[in-house]
Parts: sequence; C-alpha cells; structure tokens
Amino acid sequence: MATPNPAPVLRVINSIGNMLGAAIAFFYFRVIDPSYSAGMRLGWIEIAYSALIIAALIAGGHALTARWLRPLARAGMGDPTLTEADMPLVRRRALLFPYMMAAVSLFGWTMAGLIWGIALPLAMHHFSWTDALRQLFGVTVIAGSVTCAFIFFASEYAWRRRLPYFFPAGDLRAVPRVPRLAVRARLLAIFLLTGVVPLVVLGILAYTRALDLVGADPATAAGIVADLQLSIAFLLAVGVLAAIGLALFAANSVATPLKEVERAMAEVERGRLDGHAPVVSTDEIGAVAEGFNRMLQGLRDRERVKETFGKYVTPEIRDEILAGRISGEGELKEVTVLFADIRDFTPWVEATAPRDVVRDLNEYFTEMGEAIRDRHGLVLQFIGDEIEAVFGAPIASPDHATHAVRAALDMRRRLRAWNARREAAGKPALRHGIGIHTGTVLAGNIGGTERLSYALVGDPVNLASRIQGLTKDFKADILISEATRKSIDPALAVEELSAVRVKGRAEEVNVYKVVEDPLTGSGA
Repeated sequence: MATPNPAPVLRVINSIGNMLGAAIAFFYFRVIDPSYSAGMRLGWIEIAYSALIIAALIAGGHALTARWLRPLARAGMGDPTLTEADMPLVRRRALLFPYMMAAVSLFGWTMAGLIWGIALPLAMHHFSWTDALRQLFGVTVIAGSVTCAFIFFASEYAWRRRLPYFFPAGDLRAVPRVPRLAVRARLLAIFLLTGVVPLVVLGILAYTRALDLVGADPATAAGIVADLQLSIAFLLAVGVLAAIGLALFAANSVATPLKEVERAMAEVERGRLDGHAPVVSTDEIGAVAEGFNRMLQGLRDRERVKETFGKYVTPEIRDEILAGRISGEGELKEVTVLFADIRDFTPWVEATAPRDVVRDLNEYFTEMGEAIRDRHGLVLQFIGDEIEAVFGAPIASPDHATHAVRAALDMRRRLRAWNARREAAGKPALRHGIGIHTGTVLAGNIGGTERLSYALVGDPVNLASRIQGLTKDFKADILISEATRKSIDPALAVEELSAVRVKGRAEEVNVYKVVEDPLTGSGA
C-alpha cells in the first residue's frame, strides 16, 4: 500500500495549483483587466515588500499545515508512540486532508488579494476602493477559486489511494464532524467554476472594452475589437481546459469507485467472498461501497455459519434446513437404516489411554463417515462407538437399499486398510458389526424449542439396531433384513441365515449375511 505520508502530495499539488493560480492572475490583469496595472510602477522597495509578505505567508501556511498534518505524518511513518486513543483524531484528519489544503490555499489567495489590493497601494500612496475591489476580484475570486478547486479535487483524488491505510474496514462514514460532499454538490461546484465564472469574466471583459470604445477613434476602436477577439479566444481556451480538467476529476471521482464496486460484485458473482470494495469517500458512492461491504460481510458470516453448522449436521441436512424443506412435523419416508458398532469396545477402552481412544475413534468415524457419504448416505449421529446412518432421507433416492449395502462393503474395506496401518504401528485391530434394514419411518426435526436434530422415528430404526446386535451371534460383520434383500441390486451376493427372534418382536426375523466377493475381497 502507498505510504500515507501527506507531505509529498502536499508539495506537488500545492506547487502545481499555485503556479496555475499565478498564471491565471497574470493573464487576467494583462488580458481581461489591463487598465488596473497599466499605471502601476513598482520599484525595488515595493517588490521587496511584496516578496517579504509572500514569504511570510508561505512560511506561515507551511507551519500551519505541518502542525495540522503531524498526526498523519506520524501514522505514515509508523510512530510506535501513537496509541489507539490517537486514532480517532488521525482518521478524522485523514478525511479532512483535502479540505484543509483547499482552506490553506484560499487563505493564502485571500491574503494575496488584500496585499496587492489594499496594503501595497496604501504603501505606494495610490489606494482606491475601486482598484482594491478589482484586485480582490481578480486575485482572490478568479485565480483563488480556480486554485482552491484544483487543489481540493487533485488532493482528494491523490489521497484516495492512501485512505485505506487509515480505514482498512472502510468505515469512513463512522467518523464524526467530517463534511459530506455529496456528488450533487461536487458537480454543482464544478459547474459554477466552468460555467458561471467564465461568463462573469466574459461579462466584465465586454463591459470594460465597451467603456474603452466610448469616444474612441476608428483606429483605436479597431484595435480594441481585435484585442477583444484575442481575449475571447484566450477565455475560451482557458475555459475549455479548465472544464476538461475539472470534468475529468469529477468523472474519476465517480467512475473509479463505482468501477471498484463493480469489480467486487463480479468477484462475489464468481463465488469469492474474501474481497471488498474500497471506500474512498464519504459521499453517496462511499455509502454504496460501505453498504456493499456490509452485505459482503453478512454473506461471509452466513457462509461461516453454514460451514460451522455443517460440522454439527451433515451438509445435506444443513442445506435442507436452510432451504426450509425439512418439515418440523416430520414426513413419512421409505429409507434404509444402517447401524455400525465397534466390537469389544469396553475392553479396548479400559486398556487404552483416553486421548488415544478419542483420536482412534475420530479416525474410525472419519473413515466410516466418508464411506457412507460416498454412497449418498447421511450420518445421523455418533453414539459412543456406534454410527447411525440413513439412506434415502432427507433427499429421496430410489436405490437407497443398494447404496446402504454398498456403503457397508466400503466400510468393510476401509476398516481392513485402517487396521493394517494400525497393526503396522503396533496397535490392535478393531472389528465392527453392521446391521441394515429397510422400511417406512417418520423423518423430521425433533427436539425442544432451543435445540433440534434431524432424526428418524419408527420400528425400522429399532429393527436395524437389533440386526446390528445379531452380528455378534452370527459372527458376521454385515447383516441385512429380508426387506433390504428384496430391494437391493441382485448382483450383491448374500447368504441366507436362519430366522431368529429379536427383542421387542414376536415374529422371527429373516437375516442375510453379505458375503465376500472372491474377485474384490470385499463383497459383490
């Protein structure tokens, strides 16, 4: 980022602006109102007097601005003595910088008009109020106004690149007691300078030349008319150049920040929320940029909440909840429920350090959760060492039973690979049992007013849990129910086991073991 030290900007813009003002004043009194200076004769005393006064004005203006800008210069140099309590003053003066430069310039040109219009004529003993007003008008009103306008718009334009140093969050409008130069006021000021002032000068020129024509002989009148033509051409050239210059400043002051907002909007459209629109003014365009940044921050907060929410619930549930598609009263769905439980969990926990248990459980849940998600399943909850998952909810899927069995086969394969890594590290292998059942459940948000969770209610959930418990009796790692077997892809190889009675059911339940596939070693 460019250094926020205002000294270089101050020197360059003041030099150019005051040279411009001096040139305008010179040509004004040589072309527009030459009769004022025609009779003046300046000796070395008057010149020395004027030089001393000008030097005193420059020195005083420099001392005033240097003192006023000292907090900005200290901030620009990274002064470690600046505290947070100093920053409100620094930030306020950063916004007042163009106004201060214009005010100092206006003061200097006002004093110059008073010196040449009143003080110097008094010292030379040829003072008149008419001449004083003409001098004040030419120096202060004409040259001074153009100079102040140039210095203000130029310093504001150059200083905008440095404002983000003081306002990284772009909260310019939060600073109190700072003028809010509206776009309308900016354009009106430029119109006055480029439209009204040239017309006034042209009117004065026409009036003075008309007075000169009164009683003039033909030769003199022809010379006055020729001089008038030259003066009009000069005014036209200066007016056009001033209009173009100020119009460019005005256009850039509006178009550039709007272009930055447009660029930031394009980034958001591409899904990038880490940018921002630079806020470089306190006008309506600055308010638009600040509003856009607040909106962007809201989007980032929403995305952060969404990502954090997705760590507590699955992305599928998160998206369904945020979209309002999950009913609070629940809805009947045909799903396939999967339960997985680690075998001999209690002895393993007793023989393992708690930190190792948590770390190993997280690794196990990560591996199994990925297998379930890869097959379009949804992990509902982790209960101790047990996993409850569902296929076909909240997003319906016609092949939910097949997805569930294939996920169980993937879990088998992942567990074997994970155990191989554990054994290589000198850790014991872990075993699990998986039970799967298909049926109709009530799925929806369940809980209290302060906390909800997506859950399944119905007998199929209980039966899936009971089938998982049967894996111990049959010494199998994956068991499925009759309802699931009827719904799965026939290519999946299963082996029918004897019917058994489970707790809570009067009728026996037919279960099937998902067998190994001799080609893949995991299952069909």
